[in-house]
Amino acid sequence: MATKKTRESKIKSAIPEETREHYKKAHEEMREAMKGLLPEGFVEHRRAARKEMLLAVRSLLDSALQRMEEK
Repeated sequence: MATKKTRESKIKSAIPEETREHYKKAHEEMREAMKGLLPEGFVEHRRAARKEMLLAVRSLLDSALQRMEEK
């Protein structure tokens, strides 16, 4: 966590506040524009698929941990 704060402070000192604010607004506008291009229900389906993928990885890790404990 300390590394993240150090990195953030370096970024703040290297990039002017006005530039960072402009980037944030441009990022938000880009996200909104992309929402208009995506079919209805895409975000919900993507979120559900991501959750399933994470659950699959969890299952894989649980299995690996169980095998390690058995040895």
